[in-house]
Amino acid sequence: MKIILANPRGFCAGVNMAVESLETALRVFGSPLYVYHEIVHNRPIVDRFRAKGVVFVDGISEVPNGGTVLYSAHGVSPEIRRQSVERNLRAIDATCPLVTKVHIEAVKYAKEGYTIILIGHDGHDEVIGTMGEAPANMVLVESEADVEALNFPADVKLAYLTQTTLSVDETKGIIAALKRKFPQLTGPSKDDICYATQNRQEAVRDLVPEADVVIVLGSQNSSNSNRLAEIAKQKGRAAYLIDSVAELRDEWFRPTDTVLVTAGASAPEDHVQACVDHLREKFNAAVEPRTIREEHVNFPLPKELRVLTRK
Repeated sequence: MKIILANPRGFCAGVNMAVESLETALRVFGSPLYVYHEIVHNRPIVDRFRAKGVVFVDGISEVPNGGTVLYSAHGVSPEIRRQSVERNLRAIDATCPLVTKVHIEAVKYAKEGYTIILIGHDGHDEVIGTMGEAPANMVLVESEADVEALNFPADVKLAYLTQTTLSVDETKGIIAALKRKFPQLTGPSKDDICYATQNRQEAVRDLVPEADVVIVLGSQNSSNSNRLAEIAKQKGRAAYLIDSVAELRDEWFRPTDTVLVTAGASAPEDHVQACVDHLREKFNAAVEPRTIREEHVNFPLPKELRVLTRK
């Protein structure tokens, strides 16, 4: 067996920042510490922090008055921020800066009188937060079929934005459909799909022709991890999205297979290595790391924590 270990894979700068923010907040404030939604969409990370006394909530009212709450990497709406102030919460904003960029664009377009078409997945934490910036000005589409169902007057000002963790190829198709139907459409000067999402998709797309089986480390509720498995399946390969080596099944493999191993942007590297170690032990697999693109992006801790850690 041969393992192709894709690079880049795993943690992106936004996830690194969010996880480090929560670790730092735990050291500074202790537990119980509250996080609005999952810090990142990865079950092992959430379970690890829960064991340390972190409480993940889906409603800001679940945080006791005067408590400490950390906003997840996916961002929150202005209404959540307002409620936090109302409840006298110490709020730490671990929103990924690339998500914040989309929020800023939404506010700008709304102020300029645009109707905003947001391309994203209904119910995703990031989409909920973004739509909360301008709910009266925004409509969500998930597919080209949704685009066909839209009906706007020819003179309406239209702009589009995208969730940061979508499939690059699928999103291009939706944007093209929007532009065909609404020639007046405008959009951001740079793609909203984050660099890490694009790079991990590019690595799978480039390397999957050499593979028989693809293993993606990531959780079922991770949008960007699901996209990696989808790309592999679209290329006709067997692809499995798993959280850890405990879910790996030996019957998925033949002893002579070439196995592509990658990880979504919120999946920890120790789980990748555990899967590689299992395949080495079980199938005497040789590992070949393959780098498609270098990444050198870092995001600082939220200002609320930078101030405290400098003291």
